[in-house]
Formats: sequence, structure tokens, C-alpha cells
Amino acid sequence: MGYFINIFTFLNMLFLISMIFLERKKPEVIVSWAILFVFLPVVGFILYVLFGGGLSIKNRRMLREKHFYDDKYQSFYYEVKQGGQIIKDKNVSSLIHFNIINSRSVPTFGNKVKIFSDGKEKFKWLMRDIKKAKQSINLEYYIFQDDFVGKELMELLCEKAKSGVKVKLIYDSVGCLGTPRRFFRKLKTAGGEVKEFFPPLFGIRLINLKMNYRDHRKVAVIDGKIGYTGGVNIRKDHLGYHKKLVPWRDTHIRVEGQAVYALQNTFFNFWQFCNKQDIETKEYVKEGYFPKFSDKGDTIAQIVTSGPVDEEKNNIKEAMIKMINGAQKSIVLQTPYFSPDEVFMNALKQAIKSGVKVTLMLPKIPDKKIVYLASLSFAKEIVEMGGDFFLYKGFMHSKVLIADNKSMCIGTCNADYRSFSLNFEITAILYDSKLIREHLKEIEKDLKNSQRIDLIYYKNRPLYTKFGQVVFRLFAPLF
Repeated sequence: MGYFINIFTFLNMLFLISMIFLERKKPEVIVSWAILFVFLPVVGFILYVLFGGGLSIKNRRMLREKHFYDDKYQSFYYEVKQGGQIIKDKNVSSLIHFNIINSRSVPTFGNKVKIFSDGKEKFKWLMRDIKKAKQSINLEYYIFQDDFVGKELMELLCEKAKSGVKVKLIYDSVGCLGTPRRFFRKLKTAGGEVKEFFPPLFGIRLINLKMNYRDHRKVAVIDGKIGYTGGVNIRKDHLGYHKKLVPWRDTHIRVEGQAVYALQNTFFNFWQFCNKQDIETKEYVKEGYFPKFSDKGDTIAQIVTSGPVDEEKNNIKEAMIKMINGAQKSIVLQTPYFSPDEVFMNALKQAIKSGVKVTLMLPKIPDKKIVYLASLSFAKEIVEMGGDFFLYKGFMHSKVLIADNKSMCIGTCNADYRSFSLNFEITAILYDSKLIREHLKEIEKDLKNSQRIDLIYYKNRPLYTKFGQVVFRLFAPLF
């Protein structure tokens, strides 16, 4: 037995060397793996083989090449852009400029945005828009479940594909682990196109060496004119039908305007990657995926994406930190999971020290107990610093950040290590004070249905949960 332990220990040491010198993972990640290797060498080895390995050089290169597509699409944006608004607020203009430089996110103007705080309403609007589709439907979802919600949408997609509408679907291999492939074959048979993001080896779903890197995005674009993104997947749980995780609180947006170009851009970046081919932007324009249209509203929007292509850089996290650092009065953060890195946490702490009112909201009913205990540990630091921490009496799946009622981030990105470093994510940063004030009314309702947490709450927690908070925090970078 000792012989085998020594072998696993040796292999684990090689993994650590690879993490340090080849993959250049962050120190906190290396420390977490090292602790696991020391105390549970066999378990640590298995988990690292399944979840810990980095993306191959080939995959990183292919994903980086999407920036060439970004350049092409952005030149198209500028061609169709009819002039933007003058932005007087320095913090807002600074944030917009930062996203242009940091993530090549072009500001889009004249957008009309509708915010959904309920999955059922979002699904109803999505189905209505898809029914009216005349040319194209592009969907990219982390979870597309074979339940009554997924079946209803799939039947409609097949119907539209048979009628001649171009239907394209990207689904994540891990997110759809419980969905049989025959479910997606229905769409192929009907004339649609389907791609699985990071498919497993030999088609065997449990043998997937890239399962740690997931397409967590939720994007829908109909006829190139209407776009959706946010936290709601295609699954009955996300529409509030979970027996235990109720009420389910989520946030999603529907967009009309130039921001739809950016959502369409995001979709085709991954569509190109999944197809391993390069098609000129002008071909997509000819096919009607980027139609010209006039202004629909007054909202300025930037679509920011991120992914594990560069360990040292995360566009969404850095945009959120920029929002936090620029806030002068208030910050509101809703997230289901809260295990940020030191940089993100320090930004929140500095905001509190500067007199900014920081409000953090997490779910009171957890879906992942281990992650939840780690989240409580991190949230305790916010309370200790003088921030406001609330537990929503239900499941909070919303991913929202609001700074000074001037900028608002709504998307798929949680405030945790997985979203910041491992997943492919997308978020919409909206600049519209009127829209933000309206959504803050929904957040006020959330606060009324929440429990305010103070240090006494932590003091009275059972001993085993206190122990769990400390231990599971150590492994937060691995969740």
C-alpha cells in the first residue's frame, strides 16, 4: 500500500511543478492543490486528472484567435454606428474606456433593455420571440435540460427549423451531462445545427479531461435583432419549479439595439471554435445575422466576455473591480456563490473603508453545501468591515453588481473563483440611471424577503459549520 502511495505522491509532485512552471496557476490555487495532495494523495490525484489540468496549448491558441473575429465584428459595429451619446460622468466614461482597452468591448448606444427578475417571465418572452423568428435563431446555453421546459423549447426550435429558419445551438457538455444526446439530435433531424462545447473523449461523457472548463454563458439572439443574456438556463428549476430551492430569484435581460451585435459576435466566436473554421464577417452579414436598425432606446451597453485563456487576466472580474473602485456612494452585489480572490475582496473592503455603502446578498437556501460554507466565510469579512450582508429567504441565482446607480452589471458570472478563472462567462454592463433605479425597486423587495446577518449570527453558528467554513475556504479555488 505504501508503495502505491509513494507513486501517487511522486505524480502529485509533478503536477505541482507543472502548475508552477508550465501552467503558472495562481498561488492560492497551487496551495489548495498542495494541501489536498498531502492529506489525500490518491483522491487528489484523481481529482486533478479530472478537473485540475489546464487547457492545451492548441485550445488556448484557438480560443485566442477569436479576437481576430472580434476585430472584424467591431469594425462592422463602427460602420453601422449612427453616433453615440456624450457621456458627462467621469466614472462612467472611465469604465467604458477601460472596457474598450481591456476587453475590446465596444460601447453600443440606442439600446432598449427589459430586465426579468423571474425565470418564467423570461421564458415566456423568449418563446414568444422565437415563435416570431423569420430568419435565424442562435442559442448558447450552459444547461438545456430534457424536462418539460426544455421539451417545449426544443419542439418549437424543431418547428422553426423545419419552416426554413436557420437554427443554431451550442450546449455545454458538463452542464448538459444529464441530457441525452438523442434530445439534441431531434433538432439536427429537423434541419438545425447543434454543437457540444468541449465534447468528451470517444463520446463518453464521464471521460472529459476539459470538464473543469465550462461554457457557462446563456445567450440567445433572434433574427439578429433581439438578444438575451443573464442567469436563467433552460431548466424547470430556473423557472421556480424546484421543490426545495424556492423562491428561485434570478436576473436576465432582453435587449434590442446595437448591443445585439455584440451578443451575436459572442455566439459566433464560439460557433467558429466548435466548428474549427474561419468564415469572414461579411458572409454572416450577407446571411442577415447583422441587420441594420435604428435606435430602440436610451441605454448604453457593453458586452464583456471572459474565459480561462489567460490565467493572469479576467475581463469581467476586472470590469467589476473597476466599478467597485469607482463607486462613491453605494455598491450592491447579488450572487449565489461568493469566494472571490484577494484582489476582488480587497476592492470591496477598500470601498467600505472609503465610506461606500456595500450590500452583499447571498441565498439562505444553498444548492451546494460545501460552496455555501466557503461563501459564508468570505462574507463574514464584509460584515467585519462594516458592510451589509443579507441572506435571501430562498435561492438567489442572480448575478448583479450595481455601482452608484450609474452602472449595472447583469450576466452569468458569479463572484467566485470558478467564474473568474475557469468558466467562459458573459455579462452586460448597462449605463442607464432610470433603468437602474427601476431595478433597485426589485432589489428592495429582495431585501424585505431577506435576513440581515451580523457577527452574532456567526457566533451562534454550530461548531461543525464554523469548522466547515474554515476548511472549505481553503479549497474554494478548486470548486
